Amino acid sequence: MPYPGNIYSAKCSARDALEFISGKWVMLILPALAEGPMRNGELMRKIEGISQKVFTQTLRQLELHGLVSRFDHEEKPACVEYSLTAVADSLVSTLTAHDRWTKINFPELDAARVRYDLENDDY
Repeated sequence: MPYPGNIYSAKCSARDALEFISGKWVMLILPALAEGPMRNGELMRKIEGISQKVFTQTLRQLELHGLVSRFDHEEKPACVEYSLTAVADSLVSTLTAHDRWTKINFPELDAARVRYDLENDDY
């Protein structure tokens, strides 16, 4: 039985959710789907740099965790559409705030890395 309530405990099952949700691709796919349901190809084109294999694995994991719904239109050629579930809707505002913070602050983060490298070049 999972250890309830303490995210800092190694026994807490919430850590699995935290690890999964904090993945780069999850943090990009969920906010993209917040714009509305998307077909498989449309979503993959929006998320640049992800391989087909990782994209498919991530979508399957999102579906497994109850964050994404998959709808197969049962057409030829195949037409599959993904959308957020209600529980994912409650998460997206947090991820969107994270995205905004990153867009605003990445120049400062980049500059800090440059300064650090210059100050610690003898390592």
